[in-house]
Amino acid sequence: MEKQILVPVADCRRSLRAVRYAVHAASFVNKLHFVLFHVQPMISLYLQDEAKKDLHVRAELNKMKAKNKGAAMALLEKYKAEMVSQGLDESRIELKTQVRQLGLAQDIIEYAQEKLFDAILIGRRRISGIQKMFSSSVSSAILERSRILPVWMVDGTPVSKNVLVAVDGSESAMRAVDHLGFMVSRNADVKLIMLHVTNTARAYCEIDPDETADPEFVKIVEKGDRACIDMFYPLAIKKLKRMGLSEDQIRFETVKGGRRLGTTVVEYAQKHGYDTLVIGRTGLDRAFYMGSVSRQIINRVSEGALWVVN
Repeated sequence: MEKQILVPVADCRRSLRAVRYAVHAASFVNKLHFVLFHVQPMISLYLQDEAKKDLHVRAELNKMKAKNKGAAMALLEKYKAEMVSQGLDESRIELKTQVRQLGLAQDIIEYAQEKLFDAILIGRRRISGIQKMFSSSVSSAILERSRILPVWMVDGTPVSKNVLVAVDGSESAMRAVDHLGFMVSRNADVKLIMLHVTNTARAYCEIDPDETADPEFVKIVEKGDRACIDMFYPLAIKKLKRMGLSEDQIRFETVKGGRRLGTTVVEYAQKHGYDTLVIGRTGLDRAFYMGSVSRQIINRVSEGALWVVN
C-alpha cells in the first residue's frame, strides 16, 4: 500500500532538513510518496474587494498572484531537485501550493487532513531548553494542533534505519506501534526496538497509587504494572507480524529511569544508534506522553527524527 507524506516547505534550513530526511525515510519505508507543499502569502480581503471594482487594481492583483505562485513553484522545484539529487525517484514527488487562508499552520493541517495523508513531515528550529517548549514557530504549532495525523519532526541528518518506539502499555503506545508497523511493513532491513522505561508505579499502566500509599501496596501495584506491559508486547508483536515484519527484526527492552523518563528514552536512543523515535501523543498516566515525558523527548531530540502519533 502506498504511503503519502505531506512535507510543508519554506525557504529555510528547517525545510532542507525535512526534505533530506524524506529521502532517508524512503530508504526504509516502502512505497513512500511525498507532496511538497508551500503556502503563499495571504491576500487581504480589502484588496480583493477593491479588485472587483477597479480594473487597475485587478490587474495589479493578478500580477501579484502570478508572482507569488511563480516564487512558490520555483521553491518547490528547488526542493524536488534536492531530493532527486539524493537518489529519490522524481515520480514519488508531487508539488502543491495554495494561497494562505486560515493561517500557515492551520492551512497545512487542513490540507493534510482533507487529502488523507499518513503524516506531516516538518523540520524543526534549532533552539534549546524552555524556548523549545514555548516556541511559537510553525513546526510547534503544527505539533500542538494536529490531533488526527501523526507529525514527524526532524533535526539534523539521521542516517540509521533503526527505529525506537517508546511504549507504556497504553492504547496510545499501541497506535504508535501500529503507525510504525504500517510505515515499515514488509521491509526486512529495518530494525525496531520497543523501549519501556520504568520509574515508579506511577510511571505506566492505569494504576495510579497515591504518593502516601503503603510500600507493600505499591509493590503489588508495580507487579500488576509489569503484567500490563507483559501483555502489551505479545499484542504488539502480533500486529507487527501481520504487517510483514519478522520477530528477529523486533527487540524489547525495559530500563530503569529516574525522575525524567523522557531524558532516559532519548539518551538510550542516542547511545544505541536509534535516530528515529516514535511516541504516542498521550499515555495512561496523565503525566506521560504529551505531558512531561513527551515534552522532555521533544525538547531533547537532536540529530534525529521524532514521530508523534495521535
